[in-house]
Amino acid sequence: MNSLALQQTLKALSDPTRREILNLLKSGRLSAGEIADHFSITPAPVSGRTGCPMIKQYKKELIVSTLLALLPIAAGLLLWNRLPGQLATHWGMHGADRWSGKAAAVFLQPLLLLAAHYLVLFLVFRDAKNRNQSKKVVGLLFWMIPAVSILVSGITYALALGWKFRLAGLLYVGLGLMFAAIGNYFPKCRPNRTVGIRISWTLGSEENWNATHRFAGKVWVIGGLIMVLAALLPEVPGIIVTILAAAALSILPLAYSYRYHRIHGTKSEPDPLSKKISVGMLIFTAVIVAFVAVMLFTGNLHYRFDSDSFTVEASYFDDLTIKYSAIDSIEYREGNVDGTRTYGVGSFRLLLGTFENAEFGTYTRYTYYRPEACVILSANGKTLVLSGSSAESTRSLYDTLAVKTGL
Repeated sequence: MNSLALQQTLKALSDPTRREILNLLKSGRLSAGEIADHFSITPAPVSGRTGCPMIKQYKKELIVSTLLALLPIAAGLLLWNRLPGQLATHWGMHGADRWSGKAAAVFLQPLLLLAAHYLVLFLVFRDAKNRNQSKKVVGLLFWMIPAVSILVSGITYALALGWKFRLAGLLYVGLGLMFAAIGNYFPKCRPNRTVGIRISWTLGSEENWNATHRFAGKVWVIGGLIMVLAALLPEVPGIIVTILAAAALSILPLAYSYRYHRIHGTKSEPDPLSKKISVGMLIFTAVIVAFVAVMLFTGNLHYRFDSDSFTVEASYFDDLTIKYSAIDSIEYREGNVDGTRTYGVGSFRLLLGTFENAEFGTYTRYTYYRPEACVILSANGKTLVLSGSSAESTRSLYDTLAVKTGL
């Protein structure tokens, strides 16, 4: 050691706080927050004393991933004159269900995803246990959200430019490949509080963590490939297979970790923060499952008839108002009208949005799922398919519209 380095080392050790920190670290690794609890200082100064090498270590990845996340903005500017004023920017399980102005779609969407990218990296870098995290795992985190940004904006631009493709199938493939990629890296993930399956049983035992992540890796790769194959199935079977695969990704690793805990126990009690994280994960999973169930199996259509027009009020979708004078023809038809969804919201309760079939070409639909009968309107040269919740209510809808329009 040269004299300058020795002088700098002695100067650092002359700080009593630094000496106390070294004494604390003798018993094991501690995060900046845990160290700060022993002193009347905030975590930021502690980080300055202990050092935070991860940002410098991954500086190149941070720059490249930022540029990739912003790449859709450059593409949007190149396509600016070809894009319409309104673009689809949000998709449900079956297609687009929300639209935004061109500026919001081109600029806001990638910027929000970039903010999410930075938030994820901040949480990962802030966790001291990730200092020794696998470089492959950290590397994956750098590319996931930029890839999502490119995929989502690519779909937005393609649909706006009139490209025809099965959106649900593309989403299944994208989700499946993402889950398979994550599963491939699960076995390499080392114990920490921000990445991986963070429940009390894995956080309380390194053996449980390793075993659970090896098992979860296989489950996620298989589940992701099943989602990719679901893109080849018809609409309803594809939805069911995707939902079951997603549920398996969450439930099976949790069940495995619990079983491992029951058989092998844990060598140490997880800290209170670990328990809070486990409870939070369970609550989050329960909320997501409840939300999906509500979206898939609930919702109604309500028809309001005014003096010169009628309005279809739909759950989870925009209302639609049609003037009676714009209606050219009206037909009552027994059975369902088949079609492929290109925009809209769909579930096992409602089918809403823009569809295509050989008979009508592109048409708008506001019906219940597989209705017993339909009302088919032609308004301003466009086709609209409606239904009630039963054949009787659909017949009543037809009779009312026939009277109102005089057709």
